[in-house]
Amino acid sequence: MITSSSNQQMKNIALLNKKAKTRREQGIFVVEGRKMFQEAPAEWIEKVYLSESFEKANEIPLDGIEYEVVDDRVFAAVCDTKTPQGILTMVKIPSYTEEQVLGGDCPFLIVLEDLQDPGNVGTILRTAEGAGVTGVIVSRKTADLFQPKTIRATMGSIYRMPFLEVERPAEFLSRLAERGIRTFAAHLKGTESYRTQDYTGPTAILIGNEGNGLSGELAGKADKLVRIPMEGRVESLNAAIASAIFMYEVHGQRAIEHEV
Repeated sequence: MITSSSNQQMKNIALLNKKAKTRREQGIFVVEGRKMFQEAPAEWIEKVYLSESFEKANEIPLDGIEYEVVDDRVFAAVCDTKTPQGILTMVKIPSYTEEQVLGGDCPFLIVLEDLQDPGNVGTILRTAEGAGVTGVIVSRKTADLFQPKTIRATMGSIYRMPFLEVERPAEFLSRLAERGIRTFAAHLKGTESYRTQDYTGPTAILIGNEGNGLSGELAGKADKLVRIPMEGRVESLNAAIASAIFMYEVHGQRAIEHEV
């Protein structure tokens, strides 16, 4: 049993929770809780840590999975949450090919440019899975997909949502055009409502930074600028909420088409 916070494994977990560079170098991220452990693909699991009290009170199937028991005090010290659930899982960071993210009969993509709030990013990934999005493209300046707050907000969708990280999203749009994927930018200067568009073909929705929106470069390369109509004195919505509105409009149109 691990009984000291000075243990090298515990120090490493703390670093993985805090530093994106460490996560990238090791190709590992950390998830907390029973649900995130149970939903993790078995081949992605590197190692599991159980608090002493959790190990005594729970039966978790760990056949073939390397695990260690940690003193409760030490366990709580390395967790990112204030009320740890007693189980930490070290998970391999997945990688996807361009074909896995952009391919398929009728791609439905979300492109995130420089979003800074990890809660927003995680919520968008969770909503994306629910709305049938086939892949997510994120700029390198977007909040890290594998930091703890993002992971918690995904509620497990991080395991199932293919993604690509790109240096310059505006340049990457040409790859989408080559595949016949139309791009719709959520933009305050959009002259048409998001509801009036046809999303039944290959589609990508572009969502920008919480404070500044989409860059002029990326918006300028979109096929169309569209907006969510606003009442009162509200100019825009939270990025995660705006994304959800767009995603479920696409989902709804495609559901109707399949019913016809």
